[in-house]
Amino acid sequence: MNRGDMVERTKKFALRVIRLVDALSETPTGRTLSSQLLRSGTSIGANYREASRAGTKKHFTSILTISLREADETLYWLELLEESGIVKSHLLAPLRSECNELVAILAASVKTAKSREQNP
Repeated sequence: MNRGDMVERTKKFALRVIRLVDALSETPTGRTLSSQLLRSGTSIGANYREASRAGTKKHFTSILTISLREADETLYWLELLEESGIVKSHLLAPLRSECNELVAILAASVKTAKSREQNP
């Protein structure tokens, strides 16, 4: 997957997270989970874009790792929404699937970046 595809994919994911957050209830739990999910779910793409503009290999790897951590955190919040019963599983399944794919792509990218950093 090239940079442009990943930039677009992470932006579409962030927009889906935004729509989900807007649909969540205004209970104390809903507000807390919404806030956390919104922050991490929109941060994936922002950090990916920043990484792609990094000036050094080390900086690239560092920021890409942050993007991976944000994706994994987003997956955690989605799991909590599902397992708590706040959102039905079948409604979250496509978003969770996309988040799992982003985690896998970013993990592979971080692994490759670390390898290139050590073996220039």
